[in-house]
Amino acid sequence: MLAILGYLMVVVFMFLIMTKRLTALIALMLIPALFAIVGGFTNELGEMALTGIKELAPTGVMLMFAILYFGIMIDAGLFDPVVGKILQVVKGDPLKITVGTAVLVLIISLDGDGTTTYMITISAMLPLYKRVGMNPLILASIAVLGNAVMNITPWAGAMARVVSALHVEMSDVFVPLIPAMAGGILWVIFTAYVFGLRERKRLGVIDLENLDSELIAYAEQAATVEQTGYKRPKLLWVNFGLTVLLMTGLIMGIMPLQVLFMLGFAIAIMINYPNIDLQKERISAHAGNVLAVASLVFAAGIFTGILSGTKMVAAMANSLVSIIPDALGPYFPVITAIVSLPFTFFMSNDAYYFGILPILAEAASTYGVDSLDIARASLMGPAVHLLSPLVASTYLLVGMSKVDFGEFQRFAFPWAIGTSVIMILVSIAVGAISL
Repeated sequence: MLAILGYLMVVVFMFLIMTKRLTALIALMLIPALFAIVGGFTNELGEMALTGIKELAPTGVMLMFAILYFGIMIDAGLFDPVVGKILQVVKGDPLKITVGTAVLVLIISLDGDGTTTYMITISAMLPLYKRVGMNPLILASIAVLGNAVMNITPWAGAMARVVSALHVEMSDVFVPLIPAMAGGILWVIFTAYVFGLRERKRLGVIDLENLDSELIAYAEQAATVEQTGYKRPKLLWVNFGLTVLLMTGLIMGIMPLQVLFMLGFAIAIMINYPNIDLQKERISAHAGNVLAVASLVFAAGIFTGILSGTKMVAAMANSLVSIIPDALGPYFPVITAIVSLPFTFFMSNDAYYFGILPILAEAASTYGVDSLDIARASLMGPAVHLLSPLVASTYLLVGMSKVDFGEFQRFAFPWAIGTSVIMILVSIAVGAISL
């Protein structure tokens, strides 16, 4: 009975958020509470929900301050020289332009926000693509692939959901996946290289010696925040050094991620905006992003707390295990990695990571598979996921690139599959996903 109730809860949850009848935030709180009451767990409802919230509190804190940190770095202009330099170097060579686009996307995607990545990349590069006559589908595809690879950083949405859903340590999931991310980065650059060779063969190298300086200036300006008064070019190397130290500390695990980002943000905002009123203004400017992410994490605590507390997830996992041949049990991580591609395409991140992933992890545990293996395996599908019509930021990408959504999907899909395959193979090779 618990298994049926659990499956029904997941189906209702997925249906409501995929049909946009409820937002993920509201559904994560109301749907599990409703089903807990139906299942006769009214008296334990509050305790189970609070337990889930407490378990996810550290993740929520980390994400809040990670968003604020990278928001300050963007405001201060840390990434602006990269944009300008790429535009100067690539000139009229389609090959240099595509590879330059890939480098730009990978750097900008460090903030973990697809919307920011697309806005900066497309604004900076589209004028150049138009001037040279290159296919804008290439620009959109490189942008989505690069952003997908960087979507497994600790402060990105997919990683946050995995950690929230399975209650595992962020560093334990992320650090073993660094080689897979490196493989994905190389694949994105290779893809950009192939695209560039094709365009160079089709168009040749365009002489842009007489390219209007206004074009470059426009692209550079469009790629940055409009309020130039917030820029801190004299602090560029200070901000770069601080970011490198932060990333080093994250990888080495010298202290909890939450503390690292809290201290990093405090130092960054004091260095760049010592005026208290300006600090308040910059924090307020990023408050919307912070609230959206943090509220989702805490709402997920209610969902996962109830799912676990009622034992629904255990019952669902047992029912799932019963239909999987025993011979395939040890390969559950690889199976999870493969099925993450279609799952994350046909359903939202919230539906998959909060609804399906806990079931897979519980089922895998019966075969002695660690939940960390399942956590890492579930992160192999972002490239395919970002081509889904369920992803809001993809509509922004398509709109800014001025391409048809269907054409974009057909054009990028084989390369997205390639990205996931490369990351899965590298993960298996280094032992991040057990085989």
